[in-house]
Amino acid sequence: MADTTIRRPRLPVGSIGHKSFGWWGMIAIIMSEGSLFAYLLFSYYYFAVQYGRDWIPEMPDFTLAAPNTAVLLSSSLFVWWGERSATRGRRAKQALGLAIGLALGTIFLIVQYLEWGEKPFTYSSTSYGSSYFITTGFHMAHVAVGAAMLAAVLLWSLLGYFDSERHAPISIAAVYWHFVDLVWLAIFFTFYVTPYLGVG
Repeated sequence: MADTTIRRPRLPVGSIGHKSFGWWGMIAIIMSEGSLFAYLLFSYYYFAVQYGRDWIPEMPDFTLAAPNTAVLLSSSLFVWWGERSATRGRRAKQALGLAIGLALGTIFLIVQYLEWGEKPFTYSSTSYGSSYFITTGFHMAHVAVGAAMLAAVLLWSLLGYFDSERHAPISIAAVYWHFVDLVWLAIFFTFYVTPYLGVG
């Protein structure tokens, strides 16, 4: 009796493309978290109007904030590049883009923490201080979560889990990362730019 070999097709791993259930779930999370930041920024403007010039203890300094903003925005470009490389099946560029995006996100967190230490006010000294540390603190927490997501998809990329068709986790992590960058732009404009425009 001749031996026969049964060939089993390789089971698919993950969804095809990036519009998976997880991606839509992330969009729902982003809408929810976006509402949180909208409320925080609304409270800033509310108090700024109520207190006037007494709202801000001192005019904001761009020494660390401006270059740190550039670091975070550039991280989004590298994450986008990594995701785009994933859609084209270029694994080395995919991993490199994610790794650089992760490194820049980590630098942003470190610099933001250092900037916290240089503030002449504390969380409890003024209502402005409470608004600043709560808003930027929530954002740092979101950046930390995004960095953890980038670390996970980077590891899975190095293990060869993704290809040009199945890379939904990378797209999910990327859209979240772009979200935290967009939120930072709103925070940066509110806390660092608007005082020079006469708000507060």
